[in-house]
Amino acid sequence: MKRKKILAALLLTFVLLYAAGFIYARGESEKDTIKPQKVEVSGKVRLVGSSPMTFLVISGETREWYVETAEKDKLMHLQQQIVTVKAQEYYQDMVFANGISAGRHYYLKNISIVSPKIKK
Repeated sequence: MKRKKILAALLLTFVLLYAAGFIYARGESEKDTIKPQKVEVSGKVRLVGSSPMTFLVISGETREWYVETAEKDKLMHLQQQIVTVKAQEYYQDMVFANGISAGRHYYLKNISIVSPKIKK
């Protein structure tokens, strides 16, 4: 009987610690992003990465913006061209597994092309 109570207490402690760690981890990821801001950016459209993980990037003079996957079709045909777009920008702080900062990735969504003008 005493052994069952000890096992139950250990199991309860383990479950509570696991839940606390999960909640802490979820809170960390949410504070690493900001609300989108409207911006106008210019740069060369490039495809980076390797199959199957490729990303469309707009490379400006001081920064690179990753284009959200849902928006890739709008810019895919403009690779290696200089474009200007209006979009919503947000960023995410990247962190290595050991907690050291790995920099910041900037993303664009809700993109509208300003130039070059697309003929329909």
